[in-house]
Amino acid sequence: MRRRDDHRLITRRDALRLGAVGLSLPGMFALQARARAAGQINDAGVRSFGKAKRCIVLFAWGGMSHIDTWDLKSEAGSDVRSAFGSIPTTIPGYHVCEHLPCLAKHAHELTIIRSAHHNAASHRSAAYWNLTGHAPKAPDKNWLASRLDWPCIGSMVACATDHGLGPGRISPTAALPRAVSLPYTMYDGGTANGQDGGFLGLGYDPAVIKPRRGTPYNGKSPSSGMVNLDFIEGVDRSRLVSRRGLLDALETPDLDTQDTTFQVERYRAQALDMLLDPKVRAAFDVENESNATHELYGPHICGQSVLTARKLVEAGVPLATVYCAAGDLNGSVGAHWDTHGDGYNRLKRDLLPPLDRAFSALLTDLKQRGLFDDTLVVLLTEFGRTPKVNRGGGRDHYPNCYSVAFAGAGIAQGLLYGRSDRTGAFPEENPVHPSDLHATIFHALGIDPRFTLHDQDNRPLPASDGQVLPIFA
Repeated sequence: MRRRDDHRLITRRDALRLGAVGLSLPGMFALQARARAAGQINDAGVRSFGKAKRCIVLFAWGGMSHIDTWDLKSEAGSDVRSAFGSIPTTIPGYHVCEHLPCLAKHAHELTIIRSAHHNAASHRSAAYWNLTGHAPKAPDKNWLASRLDWPCIGSMVACATDHGLGPGRISPTAALPRAVSLPYTMYDGGTANGQDGGFLGLGYDPAVIKPRRGTPYNGKSPSSGMVNLDFIEGVDRSRLVSRRGLLDALETPDLDTQDTTFQVERYRAQALDMLLDPKVRAAFDVENESNATHELYGPHICGQSVLTARKLVEAGVPLATVYCAAGDLNGSVGAHWDTHGDGYNRLKRDLLPPLDRAFSALLTDLKQRGLFDDTLVVLLTEFGRTPKVNRGGGRDHYPNCYSVAFAGAGIAQGLLYGRSDRTGAFPEENPVHPSDLHATIFHALGIDPRFTLHDQDNRPLPASDGQVLPIFA
């Protein structure tokens, strides 16, 4: 635990003024110095600190089957072994599912972790753990998403950048949102926890963006909260400038109140700034990309969302999260990774081809644009699927073992980190916890994983209590 005297704590008034977060300037410099000088895994880890200037998180909502994708168990019995064939990758001796042909050619650019685990068996609790890096209060059930929840990784990174940590060292366009998520909000019997600013407040909620093009996922996918930068009929740029001036002239709410008025006004002002800033409008507009680029990512909304995420982080958004599935799990029906029934058909038809194409396109595009070495790409999911296939031809929820992947920004290339047992049931070597994944993301972005957030009661809390993984080159 960090000692309370490691840096000066701010007052409740200051915390509210800064969006419920606080670091003194001397404390900020101390955190940066300590993170650079000590407490890292190894020399490579120290050298890698802060190499990422931006991050894209791909999240396979529903729970990706590790046994049918990254962690094939070809020698296991027929009740465990995948029905899919295996294909060789660019890592000697390592094979993946036959329906990942593009990513098989990029395996040498990835670190693939096959030993992630936790004990939360419900979608929302497991997603919360992977999106926030903190344990859910109810691992086996849902609870109402609220402002008492931990903020998502994008909101925490945005908070850090506001205090000059990590990607905050860059000077992005001021009107850009500090975090974005695409293309939909996730639902499962209600809004999934861990997708917003949580106790940091409304001002740190990611902007939800739905691309204008791309074949939608099969399934229910709410589009509320979509950012639309088109001028409405009868309102041109000059009228918006006038309205922005009127807004600035209005009386500013009392910043010391706990009312959300200030944050709502802040959002409204930011929306107008986004509409008025040509650089922001260009960052959101994928129509100015070449046909070849659109084709590279694919005509699916998965590909177009990943392309949009690339444009936004390149423009200055520190972290973008793409939910690679239909937004609502919809009773295990639709294009999402909750493959309880008809699992093989759904994987090969609806899920693996779009992700394979979009993920590999992102890696290719980043390399071509000279961005690979300072862009962190992370593939996450909430859990894996059961080793044994069920009677419905699918696999059920399984948090005891699953696979994730990292790439770019100093991440070791062609590394297989951790190993599961012979049936993919439990980690056998180098077990990894969601908190470790988050500590590693923070580290790559130049943020001390223990940097302090303040909740609504002004309690100082470390952003992560995990360990940075030794997966850096």
